[in-house]
Amino acid sequence: MKAKEIAGAPSTFEDWVIIDWELINTKVKRLQMRIAKAVKEKRYGKAKALQWILTHSHYAKLLAVKRVTSSKGAKTPGVDREIWQSNKSKL
Repeated sequence: MKAKEIAGAPSTFEDWVIIDWELINTKVKRLQMRIAKAVKEKRYGKAKALQWILTHSHYAKLLAVKRVTSSKGAKTPGVDREIWQSNKSKL
């Protein structure tokens, strides 16, 4: 098994271009819907567990980076004072 397969994260900058964003959106949206359903059913422990999964999810992190780097404010540096312009820096 390769290190790339163990980590589950893309390791080269070419991978950013071939990411299936539709799949990522679907997975994150599904998890968000499960959280909303758990809160609606007053299952707060379940909601908390699902929130932890969402915040530690590789898909959610990729989606967050994509949203930040493709938004209107993508050309301005954040708190780290860096602008992520290349695919390598995004990963």
